Amino acid sequence: MVTLLEGGAYLVNGTQIIPDNQDAVARIAAETGKQVTKEEAAKETIAYGILESHNTSGNMDNLKIKFDKLTSHDITFVGIIQTARASGLTKFPIPYVLTNCHNSLCAVGGTINEDDHLFGLTCAKKYGGVYVPPHQAVIHQFAREMLAGGGRMILGSDSHTRYGALGTMAMGEGGPELVKQLLNQTYDIKMPGVVAVYLTGEPIRGVGPQDVALAVIGAVFGNGYVKNKVMEFVGPGVEKLSADFRIGIDVMTTETTCLSSIWKTDREIEEFYEIHGRKEEYKELNPGNVAYYDGLVTVDLSAIRPMIAMPFHPSNTYTIEELNANLDDILCDVEKKAQVSLDGAVNYSLHDKVRNGKFHVDQGIIAGCAGGGFENICAAADILKGQYIGADEFTLSVYPASMPIYMELIKNGCAATIMETGAVMKTAFCGPCFGAGDTPANNGFSIRHSTRNFPNREGSKLQNGQIASVALMDARSIAATAANKGVLTPATEFDATLGKYKYHFDSKIYANRVFDSKGVADPEVEIHFGPNIKDWPAMCELPENLVLRVVSEIHDPVTTTDELIPSGETSSYRSNPLGLAEFTLSRKDPAYVGLAKDIQTAQTAVMEGKCPLEAKPELKPVMETIHTRFPEAGEGNIGFGSTIFAVKPGDGSAREQAASCQKVLGGWANIATEYATKRYRSNLINWGMLPFLIEEGPLPFTNKDYLFIPGIRKAVEEAQDTITAYTVTPEGLTPFPLTLGDLTKEERQIILDGCLINYNRVK
Repeated sequence: MVTLLEGGAYLVNGTQIIPDNQDAVARIAAETGKQVTKEEAAKETIAYGILESHNTSGNMDNLKIKFDKLTSHDITFVGIIQTARASGLTKFPIPYVLTNCHNSLCAVGGTINEDDHLFGLTCAKKYGGVYVPPHQAVIHQFAREMLAGGGRMILGSDSHTRYGALGTMAMGEGGPELVKQLLNQTYDIKMPGVVAVYLTGEPIRGVGPQDVALAVIGAVFGNGYVKNKVMEFVGPGVEKLSADFRIGIDVMTTETTCLSSIWKTDREIEEFYEIHGRKEEYKELNPGNVAYYDGLVTVDLSAIRPMIAMPFHPSNTYTIEELNANLDDILCDVEKKAQVSLDGAVNYSLHDKVRNGKFHVDQGIIAGCAGGGFENICAAADILKGQYIGADEFTLSVYPASMPIYMELIKNGCAATIMETGAVMKTAFCGPCFGAGDTPANNGFSIRHSTRNFPNREGSKLQNGQIASVALMDARSIAATAANKGVLTPATEFDATLGKYKYHFDSKIYANRVFDSKGVADPEVEIHFGPNIKDWPAMCELPENLVLRVVSEIHDPVTTTDELIPSGETSSYRSNPLGLAEFTLSRKDPAYVGLAKDIQTAQTAVMEGKCPLEAKPELKPVMETIHTRFPEAGEGNIGFGSTIFAVKPGDGSAREQAASCQKVLGGWANIATEYATKRYRSNLINWGMLPFLIEEGPLPFTNKDYLFIPGIRKAVEEAQDTITAYTVTPEGLTPFPLTLGDLTKEERQIILDGCLINYNRVK
């Protein structure tokens, strides 16, 4: 189905693959009559052209990108705007869309949810933005319908900001990167590698975009083949896919840990823009006659079969046929992996879902930016036609991704077909994707066409002894399973005729309800502040020397941002930095918050001009040991705080809170063998935290140990390659090396200033 090439490759005339080997130059010359260097050919990718047109540095090795548009949802826009306001924001310099698709149904009580929404509306008026009210559209569907454009670049504060199928390079980052754009600063990265995703063949009946996406994720996630690179979709298979199908694959590229995505465009995409009344935004995009790629993923679409990503990661993939044929072996493997993810906190079993040799699921959901598309739901309706889901445990909920899609499903009868089965149609909402809607019963198993299936992503609370789990599937196989009363069934085994439905976009829905300032700011508008909307607490600059206490030690192969700061109902406190921080690592390491606060008392004392050793007497013997070798470390040149160790932290969401919550609790650093994503590392940096790297192997410290890092400020200022840290024990100081990896001049200054807010105030 999916194969990976070792090394790079050339794409000639958009169709012929020539691996980068000793014969490559001669073969290219024979095909084209031209001598082409690798460096020249690398400039012929679609990605290179778009990045070049948005780069302001004049140096294509070190990019400084200015985006065309920005978009955020209601988990993140309050913090972003508050940060920008603290840094002098007076007007949104480019179109900025504020959607309300994440928390419209999950407030824990009181007015805090709607207060945030009104904050967004009044800020859109005051600063000149666009405000999309709750239930109208999920963030990415609105962007596809109203923001995307050929050759454009969009930055969003959500990790699934992916509009490559429409010819738009889009990236999901933490809020501080959007703050920089709001303040007319740049997105600074080294030129990323570009990997070709070469599509051949055509999907068979019953196979949908999620099946293709999961097959690719399963092939590339574990080996990091596309990590922090751009995935460029080319090849003859592209033209066999509808716009909706391409969009469904594209949005899931985030789960590969790639940086962004882009596709060649054609008449199919031009028609998409025409349908949405924005024909002028279409641009035909193709690689040059000879384009060089840093890697090659070949996907035979005709060989893809219905897939399932078992708990607890989108890369834990099997064909549904393979799972059904090997239930005992695969379920044992999933249960074994789950005990690592869940730290053995609860009993977890899937074998009780097997009855009479069949795997029974409890719930099906088709939702959000991945599943809620028009064609997905129409296909599900065709499979469900004349069926019913039964009156037992199994339930099915369908969330169209926008009101215009919902309207068209009503008009063409698909909504009625689905509801007649006993399924429920709901409004545009991201809840099933991040743990704020349709939480199953304890030990429930849910199949979802959504984006992620991390632990507790479906809303269960591990700290309360609850566990449920999610497997990712395509809408078509979810519908087939629903029609089979919850027995796991691939759509290819279900006899149904899948129709081809014409989509009509009703622009009046948004025209009548969405606030669009047209870029005109009104400074006289007063911002609505609710009692839960709090300013960021004061943060100090990086001291000359640091004493850190290790307050969490995580040895899972990958640590997700959901584990660092849980999603779901905790996100209702998204506008209250200290309130939200109380949930940091609560499902992974409940002791973290107390330990972080404990060492933070020393830094609070320093900032108040008091003695940190009196605030935390436990530090007296620590400082005595430090003074045996560094007697100069002390008043006026030392800071105190916390760090965590995780093997590979940061997979998943772009939410900056995964870093900011550590920061407001006194976090100064993370220590890792590598970072799962660029966006999490960027979040650490923008919150003034040191993204330390340590070599694999036995750790020179354990949880609750104290570490001393002398001369850390100087090390950052001078871009030192290696930093010597010390474990502080009663026996003395034990040195070990740390590194910080590549940091731009601006990133170093942000860390030195203590956070992006301070950096902009100093400027």
